[in-house]
Amino acid sequence: MTHTPAQDAPTPVHWKLVIDCVDPHAQAGFWAAALAYTVEDHSALVERLLGLGAVPAELTVESHGRRAWRDLAAVRHPGDPYEEESGTGLGRRLLFQRVPEPKAGKNRLHLDLHPGPDLRSAEVERLTGLGASVLREVREAGGEWVVMADPEGNEFCLH
Repeated sequence: MTHTPAQDAPTPVHWKLVIDCVDPHAQAGFWAAALAYTVEDHSALVERLLGLGAVPAELTVESHGRRAWRDLAAVRHPGDPYEEESGTGLGRRLLFQRVPEPKAGKNRLHLDLHPGPDLRSAEVERLTGLGASVLREVREAGGEWVVMADPEGNEFCLH
């Protein structure tokens, strides 16, 4: 049997962007509002595992009006599929995980948001109202954008 390049191509890998933070639920709330994403609801899974005695209650908190993992929170694109049993997104998503130390140094990876040049000023105002801060405005031959930071200091760009 002869193989064609399409038959040998690997299956695309599902991924999520994981962001270390001090307060995963606050970060999830900020980024859900910033991106118009949905905070994932893991409460059915959390409640099931608590009921089975598989996890201790101290690993959970009340967040966004429901039982959630203490050290993890996620947001997903509202149009993407998700697993109903666990509430986990199966498409574009950000996962925030609690770490003991605060952010130190510049991000090696960041998000670029693209509302469009006509909406940039209004979006800067909206995002600062959500808790973001403006770090600097960039004007170069290749374009213009605003470098911002989320409430925990993670940089992102607004184009």
